Amino acid sequence: MIDHVTVAVSDLAASKLFYEKAFVPLGYQLSFGEEGVFWAFNIGDGLFEIMQAASPGPLTRVHVAFRAKSHAQVDAFYQAALAAGAADNGAPGPRPAYTPNYYAAFVIDPNGYNIEAMIDEAADAG
Repeated sequence: MIDHVTVAVSDLAASKLFYEKAFVPLGYQLSFGEEGVFWAFNIGDGLFEIMQAASPGPLTRVHVAFRAKSHAQVDAFYQAALAAGAADNGAPGPRPAYTPNYYAAFVIDPNGYNIEAMIDEAADAG
C-alpha cells in the first residue's frame, strides 16, 4: 500500500490554500508541515504531501513511499531496486527525525523519481 505521495508545487502557500478547500468535501485535512517547505494532508490511510519545488534535499518532483511489513522487507526492496538499476538515495535505516520508529530506504528510479520503502513500527523481534 502507498503510505504517502509528495508532489512539488510552484507556489506552496497557494497550493496549501487550494488543497485545504478542495479536500473539504472528501473530509481530508491538513495534518502537519513546515511553512515554506512542505504540507501534509491526512487522506485516511496515508498522506498527500505538497512541497515547494525549490526546496533543497533528496526529494524529487514526485516522491512515492510504499509501506513495508518489516525492516527486512525494506532492506530487500533496497537491494532489489539497486540490482534492477536504481540509484541509491538513502540506505536502509532508522529516520528518527521523521518519527521514533520510522525505518526507510530510498532509491532514484530509472525516471529520476524518489521511491521509498518504509515502516513506522518498532524493530522486528528476533
